Amino acid sequence: MPDSPDRFIIPSLRDRVSPEEWQARIDLAACYRLIDLYGMSDMAANHISVRVPGEEGAFLINAYGMLYEEITASSLVKIDVQGNVLMRPEFPSQLGYGVNRAGFVIHGAIHEASHEIACVIHTHTWPGMAVSSLECGLLPMNQTAMRFAKIGYHDYDGVVLDLAMQERLVRDLGDNNALILRNHGLLTVGKTVGEAFNAMHRLELSCRAQLAAQATGQKLVEVPQAVVDATWNNYQPGTRRPYGVMEWPGLLRKLDRLDPSYRD
Repeated sequence: MPDSPDRFIIPSLRDRVSPEEWQARIDLAACYRLIDLYGMSDMAANHISVRVPGEEGAFLINAYGMLYEEITASSLVKIDVQGNVLMRPEFPSQLGYGVNRAGFVIHGAIHEASHEIACVIHTHTWPGMAVSSLECGLLPMNQTAMRFAKIGYHDYDGVVLDLAMQERLVRDLGDNNALILRNHGLLTVGKTVGEAFNAMHRLELSCRAQLAAQATGQKLVEVPQAVVDATWNNYQPGTRRPYGVMEWPGLLRKLDRLDPSYRD
């Protein structure tokens, strides 16, 4: 009796992962598309990762070589915190794309250090790189920037390729949801993809506003420290709802109107 043709059909990736992982893949692919849509991507460089629900030490990240606008749910690579590939994507595997080592070093360190963090976003935008190179860092000069009044800083010591850098990176992030990598760029984290994206969007706006104000050469209006501290506190977990959660479904609807292929 001849073999059934069904025996040779390879199940789609969606059929080979849990529903929870597939949703995480959709959210992460959407985040890549949104970072590009809002002008925060850098061709194939940089990385966004999300923890795989129910799989200890596993997270999803982009295949190094794909543009953010190309990324889909099935094109993401699953790796562990040691950088081992657990599941290769369907499309990029034909092109030999792997994982950016700097992405694994940065994201693996944070995911391993904190199980509460689900998503990590790292960017190299020109406003982020500019502010990261200023001795003053990010100034609490407006309400949005005051959200990051106690942001962490990580001094530059070369391209993040050495595992020895991980401990200090985690230490400098601390309990913050954002980190400025000196002379490098920006990083945000969140318990959900929506939270991490919201933080990055607001951090990027803060950097742009600061550079625009400083470019005028005029004296900046200083806000009393007590007011800065109170404003910062209003943005902290437990004070108000987590930022980004309410907006995330709307952002997905926006992508669905523009190009729903991120869900593939």
